[in-house]
Amino acid sequence: MTTMTQTCREYGEALFMLALEENQVNEYSQALKSVEQIVEDTPEYVDFLTSPAIPLMERIAAIDEAFGDSVPEYVLSFIKILCENRVAYLLSGCIEEFEKLVQAASNRTTATVYSVVDLSESQKVALCRKLEKIVGKQIDLDCIKDASLIGGIRIEIDGKIFDGSIKQRLHDVKEVIN
Repeated sequence: MTTMTQTCREYGEALFMLALEENQVNEYSQALKSVEQIVEDTPEYVDFLTSPAIPLMERIAAIDEAFGDSVPEYVLSFIKILCENRVAYLLSGCIEEFEKLVQAASNRTTATVYSVVDLSESQKVALCRKLEKIVGKQIDLDCIKDASLIGGIRIEIDGKIFDGSIKQRLHDVKEVIN
């Protein structure tokens, strides 16, 4: 495990424990999703927060201005701590780790499904049901189009990969031949 991943996990876990203690897991989760959306829409914001050329007090004031009225106090403090500790560039990773803990606590997980074509709603429902039986958790699907698969689907869930793509089958045949 890389140091960066470990750091994200530690920060995400600390915020999750605080959210549990405050009985505000859903509120923190929604706030963090909003923050993450802003960061994704404005990537230079993280550059601003990590810039040593900008005084720390200015960066902290900018965090207050951007999020002060829209997120819980401890989420705001969390962002400030990342900035103060010069690890604001890990914000998205910390949020991801927090969300993993939220899912685990609610017996949910996300399955990333790669397919050549968009899945219909009925296919998504059927796939969800089947995956829920396999993993014993409620499933949130994240569907991604990937033309490189040629056909079939590839699923990533809880660190496991289920690859039923034609690309994988061709690779397997090639391995047998060689």
